[in-house]
Parts: sequence; C-alpha cells; structure tokens
Amino acid sequence: METLLTANDIRVEFDTLVAVCDISFDLSAGQLLGLVGPNGAGKTTLLRVLAGLHVPTRGSAEILGKPVLGAHDIVRHHVGFAPDTPPAYEELTVDQFLQFIAGSYWLDRSESAERIDFWLEQLWLTDKREAKIKTLSRGMRQRVTLARTFIPRPHVLLLDEPLSGLDPAGRVQLRGVLQMLRQQGCAMIVSSHILADLEEVASHVAIIEHGSVLQWSDTASLRQEDTHRRVYELTTLEHDPAHRDRLEAIAGVTNLDANTRVYRFEYNSADAEAAKLLQGLVASGMTVVAFRPIKTTLEDAYLKAGVKQVD
Repeated sequence: METLLTANDIRVEFDTLVAVCDISFDLSAGQLLGLVGPNGAGKTTLLRVLAGLHVPTRGSAEILGKPVLGAHDIVRHHVGFAPDTPPAYEELTVDQFLQFIAGSYWLDRSESAERIDFWLEQLWLTDKREAKIKTLSRGMRQRVTLARTFIPRPHVLLLDEPLSGLDPAGRVQLRGVLQMLRQQGCAMIVSSHILADLEEVASHVAIIEHGSVLQWSDTASLRQEDTHRRVYELTTLEHDPAHRDRLEAIAGVTNLDANTRVYRFEYNSADAEAAKLLQGLVASGMTVVAFRPIKTTLEDAYLKAGVKQVD
C-alpha cells in the first residue's frame, strides 16, 4: 500500500512541557488510525503538526512523501483537518459556506455543486442547506465541518473528535462514511474518546499519554488477549451461592466475578476445553441458561495499557 502520511520523530515543547514526545509512524492508503488518550495527552497538538498548522520543536511530517512545512500546495490539496471546535462564518448559510470552501480549492461551479450535493446528502444536511450557520446545533455544525473537510477530496484526513457532537444515529452514519473513505483509499487519523465507535472503523490504534505512544497496534492485535485464555460469561437460572464455590474449585478458572446469576471468569480458550467445562457444570447440577466467550473491547485494551482516564 502507498504511504500517504509519515511522522518523523515529532516533538513539541511548550517551555518545560513536552506535549508530543518523539512520535514516528507511517500511515498508508485505506488505513484509519484511532488516536486515544486522556485530556492533555497531546492528540490535538500532534494533529495540528501533521496538518502543517503548528511547527514542531523538532522532527517533521510528510504528505505523499513531501514535507508538510514548505510544501503548502501539497498540504492544501491533499490533507483535510477538522478541528474539534471549528470556526465558521456565522452569517452564511450552509450552502454559501460550502460554496466558499469549494471556491477556495478552485473547483468550478458544476463540480462544486455536485460535491456539495453529495456531502449534504451523506451527512444528513440537505434540509439545512439554506439555514444560517449561527442557527445550527453543535451536532449540525460538526456535520458542516465534516462536509467542508471532505469536499476537496483530500488523500489524508485528520479528524479531531468528529463524533463528539453527534447523536447516536449521526455516529452510526459517520462510521459508514469513514468506512467508505477507507475503501476509496484515504488515510485517516481520528481522535475520539468514544472508543466503541473507533473499534468499528479503525484499522490501527495508538494509545498516547503525556505525549508518548504507550501502545501502537492494529485493532485486531490490540484486542487480542492471551492466546491460551479467554474470558467467559455464564448465566444460571437461579442464584445459588454454591455455584461460585463450584466454579472456584475448578482448576484453571481464575479472576471469577459473580453478580447474582451471572459469572465472569477466565479459562482455557480452546473450544474443546470450554465444552468440557460446560458439560461438567451441567452434570454437577448447575442450571445453565447461557454460556459464551466475551470479546475483549478496545476500551478493555485501553484500560490495560495503564491509562487512568478516558477523555
């Protein structure tokens, strides 16, 4: 895959504060990096450096193999940055604002109209076309910002908390849009504290704290636990304190957590071993209603990385 974005030992210092600490990575076409970390971790600062909006203390960023700083035409045409609190011209209508954006990229009238119509529809903004920006809710402004960012068709997208202002239906819709853009070959970084949404769209995840990358992995590997053990959830018909005793007495059962009729524990990940365990529990008289392995979530992986809070 073609490398579209490269970060080379990026470091940003504000007096004695190190906001970004020597971060390096490559991002290829079709990849989406989920950037997660607590408040003040350096996520926004890193995105601004990659967009060419902040000069790093040292290090560099490249878009399509060319440096972001000093190659403004490359950045202007091939990278799109959507900040968390984007500025907009309050007195313009949505259509006027997007026409202004399209014109700043020298799109002709017919091309502008086609792209604006497309993104208004994709982001559920068609009925807001003639509304003034100042009348829009935060979620609607977020959609306008995304439309503004997508209109020039950049190769690299840097989205800072794009999901935070959207309602549940809007987040589902945006996940679909991000998947579509991945399939079209865009490289994306999405900063978000809504980890369940990132889990569905990210190909890679970087967990950062105090400006440093604690963990970088493809999403599947990050969620993967010990290959020999797995978390299971067992539900019984009735609450019986003896059930806990039975489970604790079984060799290999660890980290047991009981909540009335529901028991969670770790055990051998092999299907054959899990089947034997279930057989034995039923034979012992335990009335099992449900028994299933629990998939590790991105949030679990985040907490295991040692970060104490989510944005």
